Order: sequence, then C-alpha cells, then structure tokens
Amino acid sequence: MKKLFAVLTILVVASLLLTACPKPAPKEVKILLWTKEGEADGGLQFVQALADAYHAEHENVTFEVVNKDVETLREDFQTASLAGTPPDLLWTVNDHAGPFTTADIIQPVDDLFDLSKYVDSALAAVELDGKHWGVPIANGNHLMLLYNKDLIAEPPKDTDELFAKGKELTTGEQYGLVWNQTEPFWLVPWLGGFGGKVFAEDGKTPTLNTPEMVATLQFLHDMKYEAQIIPAESDYNGADTLFKEGKAAMIINGDWSLGGYKEILGDKLGVAPIPKVTATGQWPKPYTSGVFFMLPKDLSGDKLEVVKDFIAFVTNKDNQLKMVKDLARLPALKEALDDPLITEDPILKGSAEQMTYGTPMPTVIEMRCNWDAMKPEMQAVLADTKTPEEAAAAMQSAAEACIAALE
Repeated sequence: MKKLFAVLTILVVASLLLTACPKPAPKEVKILLWTKEGEADGGLQFVQALADAYHAEHENVTFEVVNKDVETLREDFQTASLAGTPPDLLWTVNDHAGPFTTADIIQPVDDLFDLSKYVDSALAAVELDGKHWGVPIANGNHLMLLYNKDLIAEPPKDTDELFAKGKELTTGEQYGLVWNQTEPFWLVPWLGGFGGKVFAEDGKTPTLNTPEMVATLQFLHDMKYEAQIIPAESDYNGADTLFKEGKAAMIINGDWSLGGYKEILGDKLGVAPIPKVTATGQWPKPYTSGVFFMLPKDLSGDKLEVVKDFIAFVTNKDNQLKMVKDLARLPALKEALDDPLITEDPILKGSAEQMTYGTPMPTVIEMRCNWDAMKPEMQAVLADTKTPEEAAAAMQSAAEACIAALE
C-alpha cells in the first residue's frame, strides 16, 4: 500500500511539474511573398491587409510582401530559384505555370489542397500534364470595355460604332478610347474577333502569320491612324491615368482594375464586352484565367504548413467576398459565386458577361515564345514602321525560332 501511495505521489508531483512548465513558444516563421499586384489598382494594399490579418491571428508568422510586375516576377523567380533563394510563395498569373514547370521550380498542389472547392474554369487555367500547379484566388483576369458614363451614356455595340463614337469623343486632350499599346495581351481579344488563334489544333504550333492576324494588325493600325481615336502613344500607366482623370471616355482594361475605377467613378463606371467586330460578326475573345498562388518546388516543413494555412485563409468565403468588395474581382471559390454581392452588382455582372466570350489562356511553355514574338511586331505596326503583312510574317519566324531553341 505504501508503495502504491509512493507511486501515486510521484505521478501527482510529475503532473504538477508538467503543468507548471511553460509551453514552448511557437516557432517564428517569416514568409516572403512575391505578388504581381500593384498599388494603382489597390491590389497590393489588399494583399498586405490579408497578410496583416493573418499575422494578427498568428503572431509567430510575419510576412514580407514584395510587388513585382508580371514579367519581372517571372524572370526574378527563375533566377532566384536557380540560385537556391526563391521566395516562399507567389501570387501571380496562370501563364507562369508553363515556364515554371518546364524549369521544374514549382510543385503541384493536388495533394496539398481540396481543389474541388474552386471554380473549374480557374483550375483548368493551371492544369498541365494532368496536374494543377496553382491554387486559384480570383477567376477571370480578362480584358473588357470600361466606360465613363459622364462622357458616353451607352457602350458601342460593334467596331463601326466604336470608331464613330470614338471620333466624336476625341477632342483636344480627350480621347474616345485608350488601352495599353505596348503589350500583345491587348491584341489577343481582337485576333479572336477576327477568327484567329495563336496556336494550331495541337496547342503548340504557332499560327501568327495568318490572314486573321494581318486583319487584326490592320484594324489596330486603322484605329490609330484612320479613326484617330487613341493616343499617339500609350502604355498601361498612361492609359490608366487618362481614364482616371476623365480624359478618356473608354478604356480596355482587365478585371484587376475595377476596384480602382469604381472608387473614382462610383456609379458612373460602366462595364461591357469589347465591341463585336463588324467585319466578322464575332465577339472579341480575351484570354481568361485568374490569379493564383504558386509554391516553390522545395518549400517544405513549417513554411509549407504556414503557406497552406494562409492560402486556405485567403480563399475562405469571407475573404473571397472581401476581394469582391475591395477589388471587384470574381471569386475562385464556388461557394462565393452565388452571393448577392455578385449576382446583384452591375459591374460584376458586366465582367461575368465578358467572360462568357473569353477563351482560356494557353499555359504551355510555347506561349512565352508567342508573347515575345508578337510584342515588338505589334509595336512596329502601331509605330507605322512595318506593314501588317511584314509584322505577321516576322512574328511567325520569331516564334518558330524560339520554340526550336526550347527543344
């Protein structure tokens, strides 16, 4: 009996000692997050607010949020990965999946998350070789026509009307239409409207030297030199500033810009599909995809667990709807799509309508060759230094040479 009492005493004392010992403090984890979101559209502020909110709930986790434009992010991530110093998490676009998987610097997410919660079209935008290489944050990332109702009451329905109204509205320092004349992402919708595609049916062979591409380039040339409804020069920031300052009646821009424009214009902001191409009777087909989290290949341990939890936090229903309110972007979470915040909002309704005319952006590595081939030639046509025929032929040659170098 004494022995039993002694054993019990020891156990009680041990229990008290264990209870008295403080629990080890949670391990400090710092996450370096690179994002393509910038300040102009409120995206960077939104990302930082989410990181701060997560830190408030998990004091041992801190974030360093770094903004990089899309192309710089791609280049820097590839360089950092080869050097063994990648960031811990990417917030980026789907077309990075191609080059990143080819370089073997990101990891598939199928076994890390329940992907059935997300919109199918968003998941399809990051699917390669039967695996998914990103977790969707927003659905869309597509171009559309945005207009200032103080300057134009109704959007043009087709390109004839676009040119006619654009001429009426282009006076002095005001333009009928503005868009980013430096990037072929703004060319692609019109190519679709003229019946063209950048790849053959195999999804990898460039089809840039075609009558459809020539017609598209001629159309853009006519918009600038015949109709004269766009500025002589305009990059993304230039077009964005003109529209925000009320010096452009219409702009072709993406869903990422809706939050910033809505804040400035309020109910004077209108959203509509890019006008139908009169010559073909077809709607322009902007690329659709979304915004995604991508994980570096070697991310593991505590950092991987924190990243997984942060992604679940960002893509829960409350934060998806917060994104809708703050940035006017369509959510990637299925559960959030049916909320009245979306179904009863005319701006989001217009964005969703444009999506119905869009086409998924190719994720194959060969698409990078197409982008690089199209960019200088589109710029040459808009600078009036090459004919559309010369530019289309040069695009094809450059894309083919680039793809050959990949093999």
